[in-house]
Amino acid sequence: MKFNCEKNVILKEISIAHEIISSRNALSILSNVMIEAIDDSLIIRATDLKVGFETRIPVHVEVSGSTSVFCDKFLGILRSLPEGDIDFLLKDNEKLVIKPVDKKIDFQLKTISSEKFPEIQDIGEEHYFEFPQSKFNEMISQTVFSISDDETRYFMNGVYMEKNGEEIIMVATDGRRLSYISETSENPIDDFNGVIIPSKILNLVKKLSSGEGNLSIAVSEKTLYVKFDNQKVYSTLIDGQFPNYNRVIPEKQDYSITISKRDFSDALKRVSLLAEQKSKRIFLTVSGETISLKSEESDIGVAKEDFSCVYNGPDLTIALNCQYLQDPLRVIEDEEIRIDFTEANRAITLNSVPQKNYFHIIMPMQMD
Repeated sequence: MKFNCEKNVILKEISIAHEIISSRNALSILSNVMIEAIDDSLIIRATDLKVGFETRIPVHVEVSGSTSVFCDKFLGILRSLPEGDIDFLLKDNEKLVIKPVDKKIDFQLKTISSEKFPEIQDIGEEHYFEFPQSKFNEMISQTVFSISDDETRYFMNGVYMEKNGEEIIMVATDGRRLSYISETSENPIDDFNGVIIPSKILNLVKKLSSGEGNLSIAVSEKTLYVKFDNQKVYSTLIDGQFPNYNRVIPEKQDYSITISKRDFSDALKRVSLLAEQKSKRIFLTVSGETISLKSEESDIGVAKEDFSCVYNGPDLTIALNCQYLQDPLRVIEDEEIRIDFTEANRAITLNSVPQKNYFHIIMPMQMD
């Protein structure tokens, strides 16, 4: 195998491959990235057996062939090289020689035969449907932070995605908060059963996405496949029963507080400085047209901030985890938000104003 390509073209793809590969993996071949030079293209593959990645970049191929190399060192070498074209040569099927054109630099990396590299999963073209990248990215942004990190509740370690009529719905929960969003597409969406998608592939899709045009999605019983122009990623789905999220969504809430998102977000940043590190509890009090945020960290101090709001219900104080308020505020782009609730000890709902196709439900904390 012998080929030549520009440094930054291959560096970008090997960087993505490096994110796929698990550094904790005991199998040495899974620490490698597979490269195959064929028909003036270089095919790059990486997998940790759960998540897989394949991409194709244009290169000048003199001799076709394939091999695999230790991805971490390959990436480090590429990063260290000067800008410009690089020659790659597979020598005696044992070493990959990496040599920048017209430079006295020479790296040789030991290789493992590509025949030992795990098979990359694939699915027929007929199973894919088109979905706007911008909408899929928004769905990921509005939900991924609510995923549970409690591995004993593995069925909540991902975002639940299902088709409902002509909509795709994504929901994430950690048992104390829930994020929901629905989106439609101008293109027909194939039927599929609800699936739980690990966060790793969702974050990867968002990173690879340009936000323009469509991406292609296919959902099988155990795997999610996503395709861009020259890149394909897939992930094994989480096998479990996602909670019945509809039971958590309040049918009706009696009171609403409307506030400036910036005022609320800025006040939260300040007041949360003195929230207990473990509980992150703050107290939200509303009285007339004034909302107060208060926190207290034992033996250190107290923080309190008042600002105006629109509200016509009874005086009330709710204890909330400030992180659960800050996370959705980072992805809501409207200038105003609305907090809906009925009682201090029941779920509150965070909405944008005007109301959009998403919302965030947060369970209150104990007052004492």
